[in-house]
Amino acid sequence: MSLVFAINGQRFDLELSSVDPSTTLLEFLRYQTPFKSVKFSCGEGGCGACVVLLSKYDPVLQHVEDFTVSSCLTLFCSINHCSITTSEGLGNSRDGFHPVHKRLSGFHASQCGFCTPGMSVSLFSALLDADKSHSSELTVVEAEKAISGNLCRCTGYRPIVDACKSFASDIDIEDLGLNSFCRKGDKDFIKSLPRFNSEKRVCTFPEFLKDEIKSMNSGMYRWCSPESVEELQSLLVGYKANGNGVSMKLVAGNTSVGYYKDEREQSYDKYIDITRIPQLKEIREKQNGVEIGSVVSISKVIAALKEIRVSPGMFGKLATHMEKIAARFIRNLGSIGGNLVMAQRKQFPSDMATILLAAGAVVNIMSFPRGLEKLTLEEFLHGSPLEAHDLVVSFEIPFWHSETNSELLFETYRAAPRPNGNALAYLNAAFLAQVKDTAVVNCRLAFGAYGTKHAIRCKEIEDFLSGKVITDKVLYEAITLLGNVVVPEAGTSNPAYRSSLAPGFLFEFLHTLITHHTTDKPSNVYNLDPPKPLPMLSSSQHVPITNEYNPVGQPVTKAGASLQASGEAIYVDDIPSPTNCLYGAFIYSTKPFARIIGIHFKENLVPHGVVAVISCKDVPKGGKNVGMKTGLGSVRLFAEDFTINVGECIALVVADTQRHADAAANLAVVEYETKGLEPPILCVEDAVKKSSMFDIIPIFYPQQVGDTSKGMAAADHRILSSEMRLGSQYFFYMETQTALAVPDEDNSIVVYSSSQTPQYVHTSVATCLGIPENNVRVITRRVGGGFGGKAVMSMPVATACAVAANKLQRPVRTYVNRKTDMIMTGGRHPMKITFSVGFKSTGKITALELEILIDAGATLGFSTLMSSNIIGALKKYNWGALSFDIKLCKTNLLSRAIMRAPGDVQGTYIAEAIIENVASSLSLEVDTIRKINFHTYESLALFYKDSAGEPHEYTLSSMWDKVGASSNYDERVSMVREFNDSNMWTKRGISRLPIIYEVSMFATPGRVSVLSDGTIVVEVGGIELGQGIWTKVKQMTSYALGMLQCDGTEDLLEKIRVVQSDTLSMVQGNFTGSSTTSEGSCAAVRLCCETLVKRLKPLMERSGGPISWNKLISQAYAQSVNLSASDLYTPEEFPMRYLNYGVAVSEVEVDLVTGQTTVLQTDILYDCGKSLNPAVDLGQIEGSFVQGLGFFMLEEYITDSEGLVLTDSTWTYKIPTVDTIPRRFNVELLNSGCHEKRVLSSKASGEPPLLLAASVHCATRQAVKEARKQLCMWKGEDGSSSSTFQLPVPATMPVVKELCGVDIIESYLEWKLCANSKL
Repeated sequence: MSLVFAINGQRFDLELSSVDPSTTLLEFLRYQTPFKSVKFSCGEGGCGACVVLLSKYDPVLQHVEDFTVSSCLTLFCSINHCSITTSEGLGNSRDGFHPVHKRLSGFHASQCGFCTPGMSVSLFSALLDADKSHSSELTVVEAEKAISGNLCRCTGYRPIVDACKSFASDIDIEDLGLNSFCRKGDKDFIKSLPRFNSEKRVCTFPEFLKDEIKSMNSGMYRWCSPESVEELQSLLVGYKANGNGVSMKLVAGNTSVGYYKDEREQSYDKYIDITRIPQLKEIREKQNGVEIGSVVSISKVIAALKEIRVSPGMFGKLATHMEKIAARFIRNLGSIGGNLVMAQRKQFPSDMATILLAAGAVVNIMSFPRGLEKLTLEEFLHGSPLEAHDLVVSFEIPFWHSETNSELLFETYRAAPRPNGNALAYLNAAFLAQVKDTAVVNCRLAFGAYGTKHAIRCKEIEDFLSGKVITDKVLYEAITLLGNVVVPEAGTSNPAYRSSLAPGFLFEFLHTLITHHTTDKPSNVYNLDPPKPLPMLSSSQHVPITNEYNPVGQPVTKAGASLQASGEAIYVDDIPSPTNCLYGAFIYSTKPFARIIGIHFKENLVPHGVVAVISCKDVPKGGKNVGMKTGLGSVRLFAEDFTINVGECIALVVADTQRHADAAANLAVVEYETKGLEPPILCVEDAVKKSSMFDIIPIFYPQQVGDTSKGMAAADHRILSSEMRLGSQYFFYMETQTALAVPDEDNSIVVYSSSQTPQYVHTSVATCLGIPENNVRVITRRVGGGFGGKAVMSMPVATACAVAANKLQRPVRTYVNRKTDMIMTGGRHPMKITFSVGFKSTGKITALELEILIDAGATLGFSTLMSSNIIGALKKYNWGALSFDIKLCKTNLLSRAIMRAPGDVQGTYIAEAIIENVASSLSLEVDTIRKINFHTYESLALFYKDSAGEPHEYTLSSMWDKVGASSNYDERVSMVREFNDSNMWTKRGISRLPIIYEVSMFATPGRVSVLSDGTIVVEVGGIELGQGIWTKVKQMTSYALGMLQCDGTEDLLEKIRVVQSDTLSMVQGNFTGSSTTSEGSCAAVRLCCETLVKRLKPLMERSGGPISWNKLISQAYAQSVNLSASDLYTPEEFPMRYLNYGVAVSEVEVDLVTGQTTVLQTDILYDCGKSLNPAVDLGQIEGSFVQGLGFFMLEEYITDSEGLVLTDSTWTYKIPTVDTIPRRFNVELLNSGCHEKRVLSSKASGEPPLLLAASVHCATRQAVKEARKQLCMWKGEDGSSSSTFQLPVPATMPVVKELCGVDIIESYLEWKLCANSKL
C-alpha cells in the first residue's frame, strides 16, 4: 500500500508501512525533501511560518480545492493523493520568482525573512481564492486578511500589508507605501507592478496525480482511512471487542496537538483518518435547519453559513464569529467536530461551543453499543467524556422563526487579546432572544471560556428575563443575578476581569430595549454603539532620498529579499544534516535553588532513540564548564552540584532525531534536594535585604547631574517615594536558538550558529573544550531575528552542541523548541523604581531622585550595561538636578539578556510616568509639562556631555513642532475632547512624546576582494539579522569603489556579494547590536575600498584614457595587484557616542466594556541623519515601534512563584499582529544634514524608535483617565483621585478594564436608576 502525493509538482510514492503515522508534514518536508522554505517556529499552528498550500482533487466534480494548512500540525499520512505547494514551488531563483515574491521584496516587506515564505503562501492562497470567487478579483479587505494569522517580529506588518493590498482591484494607489517599483504619483504605477496572471498561475495539482486517486484498503496498517461510516463502525467495534488494549486516535485536522502538546508524544497503535467518509463531510440544508458533518472544516462551515438565507442574521453572525477562531490556515484544517470534542472531552475554551449552544444546536453521536444518539449540545458538553471509539457524526443548527409581531435578536461576543482572532477569548458569549416591542418573550444566554469547564446557559437569568419588559431596573437585577453565575474557577487568570465582561455583553445586547418613563420608544441617549470593524489600515511615508553618495542614500531593495520570500535563503537549521548527525534537547532546572541529586527518565526507561545525556561531567579534561565568555566575564554551561535558577541548563539529551531528543527531554526527571539550603532569592527586595548584588563596572555607571537637595528645596511641590514596577518581555524571534557542531580533523570543530556574537561563541567553545581558538571555526550566514536574544543565549546553545559533538565524535545539532526557548533565554530586565520629584507650580521640574532595583537574575551577563542605558534615555528631559542609586540585584531567577533597547525603553517609560504624575498633581496638560522640561542645548550638553554634538545637531525642539503640525496635534486634541464628551462607552486619548537615544560606535572589521571577472566579495564582522546590514554594505562598497569613475562603476551594485561570517576569516567581529553595527561595517568596507582605489588608480592613469571596470580588473590581475583589502574601523573617539532624536504622536480608543485598546493613528518623525538606505531605515523604525507596542500594551511575561515562565507558547504569549498595529501609521524621516564624525552623516535606526511606542501607553492613560472621571461622577465620588494612578506595563485588556472599573456597568445602572428616581 503506497502513499502517493506531489510536492511542488514532483511525484512522491512511499510505502505506507514505512511511515510513522505520527510524523507531521513539516517533519517530512524539512528532513526528507530539499524544500526548506517551510520553517519550524512554534510547532503549535500559532505563527504561520510553516504554512503550505494543500490541494485536493474531487474526481466527481472534477474540481481542485486549494487551501493553506499549518504543516506542523498536519499529519503526513493525511496528504495521500494530495498536492503540496511550498514557497519554492511558486517560484525561485532558477525558474524565476513569483509576483508574490517580487512584491514582498519590492515593498521592503522582508527583514530577517524567516516568516516570509509563510507570508508568501498565505498571500498566494488569497489570490487563488479571489480568482475562484464571483468577482475573480482580490479586494482590499481580503488582502488585509490574507496574512492575519501570520506572525512577524521584524517589520511591524505595514509593508507586508501594502504588498498584499497592491494585488487588490479596489486599492487606492496613493495608500501604498514606499516600494522599488515606482514613486508615488507615477501614472503608470499599477503597470509597473509584477502581474499575477491567473491564466499562467502555478499548477497546484499536477495532472498525473489525478490518475492516482483510488480507494485505499489500509485496514492492516497503523494508518487507515475508512470510506464509509459502516467501515469505520466495523473498525471501532473490532478494536473494542478485542479488548487487548489497542490504542487508537480518530484523525480529522489534528489541530488539537497545537494546544494539547502531550498528544504529540503519545504513540497510538492505530490512526484512523475519518476525513474520507462522505457522510461526515456533508453540509445539508433541511427544512428545519442545517446539518453539518463533523469533519467539515471550520472554513467550509463559515462559507456554508454565509449562503443560508433562512434566519440570515443568525447564521451570518455565527459565520462572522467563527472567522475569529484561530487563523485561516488552522480553520482550513480544523474540523467543527474536533473543536467541539475538545471542548467536551478536554474542557477546551471553545468559541464554537458557546455560540452553537445559544443557537440551539444538537449533536448526533454514534457509540458502541448504543448506536446513533441525538443530544442537545448542552447535554453533549456536560455529559461524560467521549470514549476513544465514540464518533460525533454531525451537528444540527435549527432555523429559528419569530412569532407574529415579534423579532428575533441574535448576537455573539468575545473579548480576546487580538480583535480579529488567533487568540483564546477571556470570555465569549452568544444571546438569542425573541422580543416583542420592548419585552423579552424568551431567550437563550450562553457564556464560555471564562474559567469554566464547559460553555453554560444561564437558565436562571433566562427565566428571569422571559416575559419582562426590559427596564433599567430589570437589567440591573439580571446583571446582579449574572454575577452569581459567571464565576471563574479557582486558579483562572484575571477572574474579576472575566466576570466583568458578562454583564457588559448582556447590557450591550439588551440596552436598546430599555424603556424610559418619558417615552414609549426605546431611547438612544445612553446606547452602546454596536461593535465597529477595525478601520482599514492606511499609512504614509515621507523619506528623503539623496544622490549625494549614490547608491548610498537610495531605497535599494534589501539584499536577498526575494530569496527569503521564496524560501531559498539558508538559515542554520536549513543546512543539510551531515552523515551520522545527532540532535540535542536541553534539560533545564525547574527549581530556583536546589541541590541536584541525579537525572533519570520516567519509569527508568531510556526513551527511544536516545544516545547520550551530556552534562558538566562531559566537559573535556583541560576544558572549563563555560557556556558564555565575554570581556565582561563568563557563565557556566551546565549546572554542577546546585542549580541557581529556574531555566538553568542541567544537561543536553542527545538522540537520533530532534523529535526523539525533545520527547526524551520532556521525560527526564531531575531529583532535587533543598534541605539545609537558604531559601532562594526571588525578588529584588529580598536581594537588597540579603545584600545579593552584582558590582556595576564603574565605566558603565552614569554620572549624577547637579545637586538634588538644592533642587528639592527650590521646588514648590514634591512627589515623594512613589513606586512603579516594570516586567519582562520575551524576544520572540521567529527562528529559535539553533546550532550545528561538526567535529573536524586535528581535534578541531566547526560550529554553525545563529548568533549575533560569533566571536564570543568562538571563544566560549574554545574555552569549554580546552582547545586553541584556531581549532574552532564559527560560521553564521544569517539569523532569523535576534533582538539581543541571539547575543547571549546563542553561546551556551552552540557550546553545548560542541561538547556533545566532541564527546561523541559525531555531528550534533539542536533546534530549541519554542517552549524551552522561552523558559531558558530570559528577556528584558524587570525592575522596581522609586522616585521623588520636585517641581515648580509652572510644571518646571527642579530635581529628580531615583532608586532603581534591577533584577539581573542569577548571572551577570551583559546586565552591567543597564544602568547607563536607563539613565541615558531618562535624561531626555531637563530634570534640573538628577541623582540615582541603581542596584543590580542577584536573584535565583532567570538570568536576563539584553533585549532591543535594553534599559533605554525602561528609562523612557520612567521619565514619562514621572511627567504624567507631575501633570496630574498640577492639573495641567501633560504635553505642556513635557515642553516646559525640554532641554536647551546648554542643558543637553550638561546632561549628555560629549554625546551632545554640535548645537545644530540638536533637532528635537524643531521636530516637536514639526510633528505637531504634520499630525494636526492641537486640532486632534480638541476632537478627542469632544469625542469623550459625547461617547459614554468608548474613550480616546492622544499623546505626543520625545525620545533621546544615546548610541556608541565600536571597532568593526571588513574585507573587500575583487575577483577576476570584476565581481566583488565583501566580508564584515556584523551579522545580517534582518536589519539590512548586507544591503547598506553593498551600497557603501559600490559608492566607495565608484570613486574610480571608470566605465561600469555605476553598475557595481549588482556585482557585489556579501558572504557569511567566518570567525577564522574575519577576526575581531565583536558584537552585532547597539544599532550601530551597520554604520561600523559600512565604515570598515569604505576603508577597504579606499585602499583598493589607491592600488587601482595608477593603472587607470597609465591606461591613457577611458577604461572599463572589467578591463581594469583584468589588467590588475595581470600585473599582480593585490585586490583584497581588509581593515578595522575604529572611531576617532573610542567609544564614540552620539544622540538620536524622535517624536511620536499616538491616538487610541478604549472600549470601556472590554478594555480593548485600538491604536487609531501614530505619527512618527525620526532623525535619521543622511540615511544610508531610507527603505531599510523605515522598516527598522516601524518594526521597532511595533515591538515596543508589544512591550507596552500586549506582551504579558508571567512566571510562577519560583520564576518558571508560564507564558511559554503562542497560546499564552501574544506579540503584536496585523490587527493590533496602528490603523493609520505615518512615518517621516528627517534628514538633519551633515554630521562630520558619523558615517556619511548617517544615524542609527534599529533600536531608538522602540521607545516611541510609549506614546501609545501614555495615550491609553489619557483615555483611562477620562473613563475614571466618568466613573467617579456615576458613583458620586470626588474626581480628583481619578487622575492619580499608575497604568501598569503592559496595559493589557484586563489592566485597562480594571482601571476603568470592573463594575462600570453596574455603576452606570445604579447612577441611572438613582437619576430616574428623582424625576
